[in-house]
Amino acid sequence: MGAKSSKSRKRLGKKEYESLSAFRYALRRFLRFSEEAAEAVGLTPQQHQALLAIKGFPGRESVTNGELAERLQVRHHSVVGLVNRLEAQGLIARAQGESDRREVYINLTARGAELLERLTAAHQEELRHIAPQLGAILEGIE
Repeated sequence: MGAKSSKSRKRLGKKEYESLSAFRYALRRFLRFSEEAAEAVGLTPQQHQALLAIKGFPGRESVTNGELAERLQVRHHSVVGLVNRLEAQGLIARAQGESDRREVYINLTARGAELLERLTAAHQEELRHIAPQLGAILEGIE
């Protein structure tokens, strides 16, 4: 994992533990906000994350199942079920690849894009609210 051997690293003081604890607490509060925001619009947190991963994929606005699995850090078969549920809700659509008809690309529908836009606006507002606190915490981590 990249940790130094116990012989070569200095002992951590109370300040380092407090900084790391404060950082993890701030992250967990943001994640809880995100989970509740998703659930308020009828999505699971993982469905919200999938929509965001599709829209935010570098260089294009569609992904393959494999790319989505990588972005969500889940197994391929787990993504298939997630994609099936999102498609049943009318939030995503599948399309065959143009150059390779075996490839299937997933993209947002207008309804999925609108829902994601509302969630993203709420998340941006929350991030603006907590940014000063996060910045101060990060500055305290050595």
